[in-house]
Amino acid sequence: MYLLFEAIKVENRLLCNLEYHQWRVDRSMKALFKNSPPISLSKISIPKSVDPHLIYKCRVTYGEKIEEVKFIPYEKRQIKSLKLVKSDEIEYGFKYNNRKKLEELKQYQGSADEIIIIKNGLVTDTSFTNIAFYDGIKWHTPSAPLLKGTKRQKLLDDGLLEAKEIRETDIPDFQYACPINAFFDLAPENYLLTKDIY
Repeated sequence: MYLLFEAIKVENRLLCNLEYHQWRVDRSMKALFKNSPPISLSKISIPKSVDPHLIYKCRVTYGEKIEEVKFIPYEKRQIKSLKLVKSDEIEYGFKYNNRKKLEELKQYQGSADEIIIIKNGLVTDTSFTNIAFYDGIKWHTPSAPLLKGTKRQKLLDDGLLEAKEIRETDIPDFQYACPINAFFDLAPENYLLTKDIY
């Protein structure tokens, strides 16, 4: 059985961006578990122990049905440098619980805070986020990510991001990069200079 997961931001005891997490669950279920009943994330109840003053990660593990729901206090990682790591074979089109191939690539990050995976010369994602690049006018995100993230899709729908093919050789043409996922907003505190990508 395939096991997948969603990592949903919980703020003020609310599940954030739920519409887009549901979109990804529906897409995954349709592709992998066609004969299974739909999963409704809106039915998840938040325990009384969840502190409204803290941010939590709601980790939903599922296959043909929800297997486990955990609420974990969230500690944000700082990303100030990125190492380019090449892998033409990597595949992660669904948010699988098994991240072994991604973790194997992490061993090459050296002193950098995180990696950017280059596939067939194209920029894809970091090991756990999508990524955006600023050219001085607008923000762009790779048109062929490994995984179509929920925050990425919302930013595209809101017109704050534009998808385009970004090659490894294009990176110096941009001023800033920004990791994006459920917990990393397209916001100045998450920007890093492209000179810190190597």
